[in-house]
Amino acid sequence: MDLLMTLAGFGVGAVVGLTGMGGGALMTPLLVLAFGVPPLAAVSSDLVASAVMKPFGGWVHARRGTVNWELVRWLCVGSVPAAFAGVLLTRLLPGDESVQHAIQYALGAALVLAAVGLIAKARAAQRAPAGATAQPIVVRPLPTALLGAGGGVIVGLTSVGSGSLIIVILLALYPALRPNDLVGTDLVQAVPLVGAAALGHALFGDLHLDIAGAILLGSVPGVLLGARFSSRAPAGVVRAALVVVLLTSALKMFGAPNALVLVVAAAAITIAIVVGVRARASSTTAAPVEPPILAKTGAE
Repeated sequence: MDLLMTLAGFGVGAVVGLTGMGGGALMTPLLVLAFGVPPLAAVSSDLVASAVMKPFGGWVHARRGTVNWELVRWLCVGSVPAAFAGVLLTRLLPGDESVQHAIQYALGAALVLAAVGLIAKARAAQRAPAGATAQPIVVRPLPTALLGAGGGVIVGLTSVGSGSLIIVILLALYPALRPNDLVGTDLVQAVPLVGAAALGHALFGDLHLDIAGAILLGSVPGVLLGARFSSRAPAGVVRAALVVVLLTSALKMFGAPNALVLVVAAAAITIAIVVGVRARASSTTAAPVEPPILAKTGAE
């Protein structure tokens, strides 16, 4: 079981390094659905693992200069205290069994939001002009801090959103942010965010060190590998796979039968393939065709 958790941690860490998102959105449902870990224990263990894993990926991006430090600062102003509030909210929910079910449903809702955000990001990227030059980023402190606070509450409650939801917030506020800067900024701001949420869960005794340790053994090398090759990875393929996993995991969190989950997964994969083929075909059609070189004649 520990070896399987380590392998799962490696895969999730690689996705986080590649895209800056998917840590809690993938690892927490895996712990609940595949390993039978109670939702509250899965949330706390995943947060602790993320608090150790994400600095490695953030360090790689910081060395490359793909981090907007002003954005990181204002996001943390709102997200860090809000993450503590999210942890406290889990303690205010009545009854142990009610807490587990409430967190499971909240996790499902957060997964759906993350999937919708990823789809919106992909659509925005397709509409962007191919040769567009990078626009200067003017940081808006208050909206950034407020939206960071909203993401912090969700992270503290479900462990989902330190990457998926926050990166959607960044995309909505700063659409001109380059993809590399988007991933790097998101990874770095997630370090204090998940650290605050993990500390809150540890103080309340929800942490399972054996689970967190097994995840870390795989996730740390995974995130280093993913961050190293993030500039070369086919982001569209990774994003499509991530959306499929998010949606199917959300359905399982809501208690959907396996048959429905398989149908939704198959439909999502089919749609992703069709969209990818059409995008490739349109880009090929739009490519300029060089005229043949004609022999010079004396009439010229």
